Amino acid sequence: MRTNNPILSRADAFTPGYTTTYAPNQGYAQAPYGYGAQGPYGAQSGPNMPQQVTGRMTIDDVITKTATLMLVIVAGAGLVWLLLPAQLLAPVAVIGSIVTAITVWMVALRRELPVAGVFVYAGVEGLVLGAFSKLFEYMYPGIVLQAVVGTVISAFVVLGAYKYLNARVRGRLAQIVTVSIIAYAVFALLSLVLTLFGVNTGAFAIGAGAGPFAWLMAGIGVVLSAASLLMDFDAIENGVRMGAPEKESWRGAFGLITSLVWMYTQLLRILSFFRN
Repeated sequence: MRTNNPILSRADAFTPGYTTTYAPNQGYAQAPYGYGAQGPYGAQSGPNMPQQVTGRMTIDDVITKTATLMLVIVAGAGLVWLLLPAQLLAPVAVIGSIVTAITVWMVALRRELPVAGVFVYAGVEGLVLGAFSKLFEYMYPGIVLQAVVGTVISAFVVLGAYKYLNARVRGRLAQIVTVSIIAYAVFALLSLVLTLFGVNTGAFAIGAGAGPFAWLMAGIGVVLSAASLLMDFDAIENGVRMGAPEKESWRGAFGLITSLVWMYTQLLRILSFFRN
């Protein structure tokens, strides 16, 4: 079954039954036999048969690449936290959020995932999170640590539900979640653009005075980010099982990072609702 995750769904290598081979000057292309399958000349061998890809995606690859991207984000956030003047935090947070939103979709919709684009996203996202987090920390001391701990705990809860409770987001539910994520992202991007022109929709208000609409949007954001993580885990597991090329581990890491960042920002907002 093909994943419906907006980030990972572009990768055919994550689809059961998909196979790739590598031919010089052609790149990856679909092959008529499965990974390691026996063709008419044996295992991907014989006249005019392209050489089989040897590197395969593994869970360790995904974990390593996820950690690498996380380090880039943390480094960028640390630079902003330590060096950026307070008066520039809000502009960097708002404009940077628009840039990252556009970058995510430009990278995700590419059939061949551009690794350089993934690192660009991670770098810019680090700057945004640094500015975003420091703004919250100014207003609500201690809230960033709480949000980080909450994100880690939530991620492990989702992983536990996936592994031990067989929680899955598939079929019609996956389609609904995917459409909801896209709609949420478009609305959030529109709200950010309107903010630049002084229009506040109230959907992303923070603090104890945030209205019901802000509560609703934050709650939906947490639920969708958790559902996105479930789809990430499922897609990555499918990729490993189907023998996806090693380079696809970057796509798996990219999906995990975007889901975790989204969850963190929503938890940060929810925690602010309980602060004056």
